[in-house]
Formats: sequence, structure tokens, C-alpha cells
Amino acid sequence: MSQATPRTDPRIVRTRRMLRDALVELLEEMDVEKISVNRLAERATINRVTFYLHYRDIPDMMEKMAAEMIEDIRAILQSPESRQTSARKEDWPLMVNLLEHIADNFRFYKVILTTRRTTVFTEQFLKLLTAMVIERIDSPEGEANLAALGIQRDIVVWYGSSALIGTIISWLRNDMPYTPQYLAKQFMLMRRQHERP
Repeated sequence: MSQATPRTDPRIVRTRRMLRDALVELLEEMDVEKISVNRLAERATINRVTFYLHYRDIPDMMEKMAAEMIEDIRAILQSPESRQTSARKEDWPLMVNLLEHIADNFRFYKVILTTRRTTVFTEQFLKLLTAMVIERIDSPEGEANLAALGIQRDIVVWYGSSALIGTIISWLRNDMPYTPQYLAKQFMLMRRQHERP
């Protein structure tokens, strides 16, 4: 008998989505500290007992949501179309796909990344962006550029990841005035400017 990969029950997926959507709605209205399990369950149109079948408390829910967010983003970044290398050096399919995903889930990302008291999401997202920057600069070409410019690798990582997350958060706060493709192109133009000797 072959073992199939267990699939998540659609009812569980639906309940978690309802809770997630309810949390996003409540975060648009109030600080996270004011959100109770009762209020969240009521907004999600479920009972408290159902909430506790999925999460210990609201911080546990947010931790799990952050992990799911990173898992979703990783899946997008590891897709074949994101990983393909472009003939043109300035293209960064990874960044375009990441920004398109954020744009497609604008309301969720705007609330969780721009709300000051939901740092668990920002911290997880910053770790992911840091890994992207490291992958980018750890190429032979990237290392040669750093050596030629006399710039320390760790400083480039700090600067690059902080600039990316700061720009993405500002883009969300300003209701995405630029398309994902345009913003990714701007990142590339800035990167090329910094790489000039």
C-alpha cells in the first residue's frame, strides 16, 4: 500500500483563511493588542472553540501566518520562471515575481507589513530578502565587484536588504503607485548605479 501525501482538509484551509481575513480586517481598524480571540472569532463568523483547534492564541496565529507567508513567497521565488537566468543582466525575474505576488495580495501585505505592532511578519520578510541579497552578491561577479569597490560584504547585505524592505513597505503605504515591473526595473537601475566604479 503506497502512502499518499496527506492533504489539508479543505474545511481547515477555509477556516484558517476566514481567520486570516478577519485578522487583516481588524488590524485595519485597531492595534493588535486590542484584538481578542472573541472579537476575532466573531469577525470570522466562527466560535472560539474552533479558533483554539487551530491556534493557541493570537501571537501563535501570527507566527503561523508569517511562516505561511514565507512559504508562499519561497514557492514563488523557487518556481522555474523565477529561477531562469535572463540574457540581460539588469533583469531580475525573482524581484518581478515577488512584487507581483505582493501586488496580488495587496491588502494582506499592506496591513501586515506596514502595521508597527506586527513585527513578526516584517522580521520574517527581512530574513527572506536578506537571503535574496546574499544569493545575488555571492556570485563570482558580485564578489569581484565588492572587492573592486572595497565594500564589506556584511555592509552590502545590511544595506541591500534594508533598502528593499523599506522601499516595498513605502510602495505599499503609498498604495502601489508603480507597477511591480516598473519597481523591479528601478531596483535594477539603482543596483547598476551602485556597481559602477
